[in-house]
Amino acid sequence: MKAVVFALLAGPAVAFQSSKTRWQSRTSRRQVLDEQRELDLGLSDDPFSHSAADSHAHHSHAHDGAEMELHVPMTVPKVGVAMPETRPDWFRVPAPSGDHSKFNEVKDKVKELGLATVCEEAQCPNIGECWNGGTGTIMLLGDTCTRGCRFCAVKTSSTPPPPDAFEPFSTAKAVTEWGVNYVVLTSVDRDDLPDGGAAHFALTVEMLKKSKPDIRVECLVSDFQGDVTSIETLATSPLDVYAHNVETVERLTPYVRDKRAGYIQSLRALAAAKSARPSLYTKTSLMLGLGESDEEVRQAISDIRSVGVDVLTLGQYLRPTEQHLAVVEYVHPDKFDEFKQYALDLGYSYVAAGPLVRSSYKAGEFFIEHMIADPDSKPAPPPPAELVAELEARCPKHEGGAVKVHMPETHFTSA
Repeated sequence: MKAVVFALLAGPAVAFQSSKTRWQSRTSRRQVLDEQRELDLGLSDDPFSHSAADSHAHHSHAHDGAEMELHVPMTVPKVGVAMPETRPDWFRVPAPSGDHSKFNEVKDKVKELGLATVCEEAQCPNIGECWNGGTGTIMLLGDTCTRGCRFCAVKTSSTPPPPDAFEPFSTAKAVTEWGVNYVVLTSVDRDDLPDGGAAHFALTVEMLKKSKPDIRVECLVSDFQGDVTSIETLATSPLDVYAHNVETVERLTPYVRDKRAGYIQSLRALAAAKSARPSLYTKTSLMLGLGESDEEVRQAISDIRSVGVDVLTLGQYLRPTEQHLAVVEYVHPDKFDEFKQYALDLGYSYVAAGPLVRSSYKAGEFFIEHMIADPDSKPAPPPPAELVAELEARCPKHEGGAVKVHMPETHFTSA
């Protein structure tokens, strides 16, 4: 598998043949997963008759005249089920402290300027550490998301308030006043907007660069419903890092993310950003502890690298409220280290992995800042056109300007 990805990054012509073979060899695997998903979603028998423990189903499937046997993990995250009894001793989050700490300064400044931060809205466990260090992630386009992912605490609505047209200018002013050298801009999903908010992001980046030319800007954005034009609008702006989170492994995507999101759609979005501007660094993140197997994690890491992603973060999923998916497992730090080394062996420029790591974790930002400034550092090349076409063929199709996602409604049950 490692050779496949190294080949992809070294030589597009040779690499695509390997990548194409790899994707085609997974066809029967995806068929089995689709069948399993139908069972789990209640389209066949009892969707949750299996145990939440680490059980596996044994499947056989015909492929090119041969019988292929697969062991498909059946563990899926649910809402309202029992959590692991206690968090491990090595899993502790420091609380913000001190009336005069940097945390309070950042919090007061955010309130004064009327900005929304994902640190607060998503109840990030690193808010104390990051804000005390003077780092925050600004959330554009309001605080109300048009999607309802089962892991996220951000409030949702199909009709959120319209965006603030002056936000790009006020954001640039606020960031300039903070004096930071690296800023992460992110947002809720805005499927109600024709371009998903891409132009709003691009204008914000342009205003930031105009106000402070030496600032490094990372944009952590949605999949823009797979709209390549929107992706290109942002990718060709003067940002430094284009980030979009795949979130989880392929099998668990329908359980964890909103039905309008998709594993392949996310890969396609990352590939489109890199193709639009090959000099751009791309980045993504995966949550662990939702019932994924080690092999599924390795497969996701490999798939992500195959579309030219440079930076990967791996972190532990934490349930924000009892109305969200329960944690299936607290992943040991040693396992994070194993996945980190696996990713580095595949050629990622940088990998941050650990229980408390999040996609905008400050350690990653610090490294990326120096990596971009290093004249010897080069981002991975874009994926071959044939691989992009393969992803495009598997993505939802645009019809009349909207994306139609052909995925059954996901129903979750409580224990």
